[in-house]
Amino acid sequence: MDRHITFERLHNFRDLGGYTTADGLSVRWGRLFRADSLGKLRGADWERFLELGVEAVIDLRYSWEIDAKGRVPGHPSLAYHHLSIEHRPYDQAALGPEVETGPYLAERYMEVAHDGVGELRRALEVIAAQEGPVAFHCASGKDRTGLLAALVLALLGVPEEVIVEDFALTELATGRLLADWRADHPGQEPAWPGYGRAPAEVMRLFLAALTREHGSVRDYAADLLGADDTLVAALRENLLEPARQSA
Repeated sequence: MDRHITFERLHNFRDLGGYTTADGLSVRWGRLFRADSLGKLRGADWERFLELGVEAVIDLRYSWEIDAKGRVPGHPSLAYHHLSIEHRPYDQAALGPEVETGPYLAERYMEVAHDGVGELRRALEVIAAQEGPVAFHCASGKDRTGLLAALVLALLGVPEEVIVEDFALTELATGRLLADWRADHPGQEPAWPGYGRAPAEVMRLFLAALTREHGSVRDYAADLLGADDTLVAALRENLLEPARQSA
């Protein structure tokens, strides 16, 4: 099953279902989605989104990004949670070509992992408690979204290499993410060759740094986020099911 869901204006909307855990369970399809900005939803895209039955949206952006670009449209069936996990803004497009994509972004992810503990904890609580489907997003669905996706998948027991592969799927959207940037900046090009990129090295370096500093992703979540066994068990109960057997 293709985990990419096609929209006209959204470029990086994916279902996190189908990934198998180390203990042989599988992430439920249609329960957890990662995306670029849902503020772009309108018209046929909005109708397509509503068909997915999403009941809660977690918006990981800064308030000023929401003011500039808008948020997901309001709807009676939709709970909206604004949880800005990044506390130190930076302009990726303005970086110099000498900046290495993997090490640089992994360092920024580590900052978010330590700065945004309250918001990350709340995001995990929302995902664990929500009975219906949840979608979480930032602007491009790459960095902040990728960090939260990695954290959830790790706590569910999905192997690290699969988490890395999921992160790198954003590379398929790079061209359209760049087109959006150019549309917002007529006649300009990003100075940084890494803009819009999601090479696997970024997530590998981040997970290695998190493990080196805290022992494991699970230890990081327990010690800094307060994600105790009860919360992890709730995540697993809500999002996992027996793996489907091949015919």
